[in-house]
Order: sequence, then structure tokens, then C-alpha cells
Amino acid sequence: MIEIGRLCLKIAGRDAGLKCIIVDVLDDKFVLIDGETRRRKCNILHLEPLKDTIKIKKKASHEDVKKEFEKLGLKSRETKPKQKTEKPRKKRKTSEQLRTQKEEKKKLMDIFKKKKEDTTGSKVKEKERSGLEEKAGLVEEKKEAKIKGNRPKKGKKKDSEKETKPAKEQ
Repeated sequence: MIEIGRLCLKIAGRDAGLKCIIVDVLDDKFVLIDGETRRRKCNILHLEPLKDTIKIKKKASHEDVKKEFEKLGLKSRETKPKQKTEKPRKKRKTSEQLRTQKEEKKKLMDIFKKKKEDTTGSKVKEKERSGLEEKAGLVEEKKEAKIKGNRPKKGKKKDSEKETKPAKEQ
């Protein structure tokens, strides 16, 4: 059933429902088709052979297939080749353009940093902390530590707060 010149109906894919003709048998599973469909390789399972055949030679051109289709009263697929255009190339930036870009980036970073500081309300939080520290009595320790140049250690008692243990009697 599958032979060169056999008229078929494409039953699968984008061109499903369109008539085509077998132009070449590539192997036991694939054929080359042309007609109302696009000229391409096609699986024979995607074709439904019809009883009509057309006399064409192996690997016939699209023009030959078009003429034979017109004799049967069918229209073949018309495609226009795309116009070739050059791929646009990216231009490298000059050193001046790079410098201006960096400066703009720095300005933006400075603006956003300032906004972040304002939104966090760092000054307000410091005031709240100092108020809480005063209530807890930790401000005096910090003041004393600043005077001495030492930081107060967390969890450890000051020398004045340490309990004096009596020396062991011998």
C-alpha cells in the first residue's frame, strides 16, 4: 500500500486532515510527503492511504507535485521563503559609559540605604533600648565600663557583687 505516488490523508500532527502524496520511501517506517501538507518526513502510522495514485518520479520536486495536485483539482501548500536578515550585534560599552553606569548605581544604592535606615527607625529603637536598660539598671554598668575602658560581661558578676568566700582553715 505504501508506495511512491500514493495519495494519503494525514491523520496526526499539525497537518492532520490534509491530503498528501508520498514522494519517497525512506525506510520501513518513514516516508517523505508533500502536497497540501508541509514537505517533510512522516511516520507511515500517521498516514491513511487512499485508493488514488499519481505517476511521479522518486524525490520529485515541489513544482512537480503541485502540477499533479492541480490535475486532481487539489491545491498544494504555498510557502514563501523567509528573507534573510543579519543578526543584530551588541555593541560594547565604552569606558565612559561604564563609569556613568557605575556612578548611577552608587547613587541608587545610597538612596536605598538611607531609606532602609529611616524605615527601620534605628534612632527610635536605640531610645527604647536605653529606656529599658535604665529600668533594668544596666545603664550604670555601661557607664562604669566606659570609664574603665572595659565592656560589661554578660552573665558574670562584677568584682563588687561577687561573694567573698572565707579562706580554708588549715
